[in-house]
Amino acid sequence: MSADPWSSRVLGFVDEHAEEIVADLAGLVRVPSVSGTDEENALQHVLLDRMRGLGLETDGWQVPLAETMASPRFPGAEVDRREAWGTAGRLAGRGDGPSLMLNAHVDVVPPGDPAAWAGVAPFAGTIDGRTLYGRGACDMKGGLIAAYWAVRACAELRVPLRGDLLFATVIGEEDGGLGTFALLDRGWTADACVIPEPTSLDIAPGSAGALTFRLTVRGLATHASRRSSGVSAIELFLPVFAALRRLEARRNEVRHPLAQRWDLPIPIEIGTVAAGEWASTVPELLTAEGRLGVAVGEDTGAARLALEEAVAEVCAGHPWLRQHPVEVQWWGGQFEPGLTDPDAAIVGTVRSAHARVSPRPVDMWLTPYGSDLRLMRNVGGVPTVHYGPGDAGLAHAPQESVDLDEVLTATRALALVALDHCGVA
Repeated sequence: MSADPWSSRVLGFVDEHAEEIVADLAGLVRVPSVSGTDEENALQHVLLDRMRGLGLETDGWQVPLAETMASPRFPGAEVDRREAWGTAGRLAGRGDGPSLMLNAHVDVVPPGDPAAWAGVAPFAGTIDGRTLYGRGACDMKGGLIAAYWAVRACAELRVPLRGDLLFATVIGEEDGGLGTFALLDRGWTADACVIPEPTSLDIAPGSAGALTFRLTVRGLATHASRRSSGVSAIELFLPVFAALRRLEARRNEVRHPLAQRWDLPIPIEIGTVAAGEWASTVPELLTAEGRLGVAVGEDTGAARLALEEAVAEVCAGHPWLRQHPVEVQWWGGQFEPGLTDPDAAIVGTVRSAHARVSPRPVDMWLTPYGSDLRLMRNVGGVPTVHYGPGDAGLAHAPQESVDLDEVLTATRALALVALDHCGVA
């Protein structure tokens, strides 16, 4: 039997359940599954039960945290976890076709200042017209729901797939990739993978890297009324920050052909700064934490060295810092860059599926942020692409949102990708 009748049936299934899909997404956004919280793991159990309800062969396991984090290839973490759970399901095919994994993370970043949400509660799942607001709506519960319903369509319609269709939900993507690393370590793999991160329904076959660092600047404390006899760690940090901006400019002078759309494809940013203990004391200690972008194809060791040398150059030219150099530490999420060959079969399959459900031309580019794509590709050896609903520029921001029509389009496209890649008996 050709796949065409089945294509019509899975597309019809999505259309028939469109309102339910939207309501399902709103409900998922209402779960505050912030990285490292109990809700992050609780959602994993909910999704595992859903997979069982669809008749999938399921695997739910507690990740051995100490053992996993001790691995030489562990990608790092930035939040403490008492426990971590992995969840995966298999819609078994006939066994004579290639397998496909749809991989989505359940964790979200904290909502930030509630006042910045302009009256929209971060975890209310508010719908206004064809837009759904809430933390995680874009990154990436919109994509997660699209993947789930694509699998559900194939399961409930009993599509006779030739290859296995796998659905994996993971924790810890936002702070390093613990979930997908543990998934691969558990033995879950596939011939190809789609991660429905927000790409505005474009195709991203690769992602830049992102390395978390910490700078420690030491000054000399004294009473603020005698500040000239002290050394302010805040003032010492200013030339270091300026040097990082100059380094960023140099590192972005040459760009990968698929990164031309970004003004800063490998940015450097300081995300947190803490200094001082008392208002009337010259601050003697400052810590600044940030992330260093890594270009596709660049060695992460070389990227770290570039930042260390830029900081060392500032210290060498400053009389105090020459004797008290800034300390550079690498901690937390260490995202390598990753790239799937743009000519890989899965890229063409996603492009074709999208064209069948949307008149919008699809573009192809690299993401400027780190993602689990690099783990699937670099650790698992699985050709992996991003394709999902939502504008990544809205992720991690106040009033984060996702276009509901994009969610439904992604659901249709992912269902067709499953049929086209796995094959229909």
